[in-house]
Amino acid sequence: MISIEEDLSACLKVLRAGGLILYPTDTIWGIGCDATNEQAVKRIYQLKQREESKSMIVLLADDRSILQYIAAPDVEVFDYLENLTKPTTIVFDGALGLAENLINADGSIGIRIVKEDFCRHLVKRLGAPLGSTSANISGSPSPRFFAEIEETIKEGVDYVVNYRREDEILARPSTIIRWEEGGQYTIIRP
Repeated sequence: MISIEEDLSACLKVLRAGGLILYPTDTIWGIGCDATNEQAVKRIYQLKQREESKSMIVLLADDRSILQYIAAPDVEVFDYLENLTKPTTIVFDGALGLAENLINADGSIGIRIVKEDFCRHLVKRLGAPLGSTSANISGSPSPRFFAEIEETIKEGVDYVVNYRREDEILARPSTIIRWEEGGQYTIIRP
């Protein structure tokens, strides 16, 4: 059996070479790439058979990293992040430093700070944000655990993580909110 450390090392090698990984996130299984690599992002869109106008999200290891990828984040978002108990993706305006094809046409990007150890260590050690999306063909249901992932997806990535493959706890996608100035937000997906 492969150790978590071996999984992390294999992921880092693939991601740094512009490849794609299939991995468990803090929510559902995802397809991931270096969020600063435009070619890798393009490969995910092709694998998912998804229009580039439907953006992906970015996973970060800590809230300080938001300052690197959002032009002028509202400082109140940091208090909000401190009190989260459930994985939450926040859509911010003013994305920067990311692959152009990852950013929405309006300049926004969805960001989630991951708390799950595997993901957090992966992002930290990569030294770059992780572009991420659900591990399914566009329009198909999101897989709740590894066994539900289509073979096309498994075969279309460069590395499939071994960690948590046997886990059959039903996972759910994150809550999504759009952050607005002054601590206000709109819930997109509860």
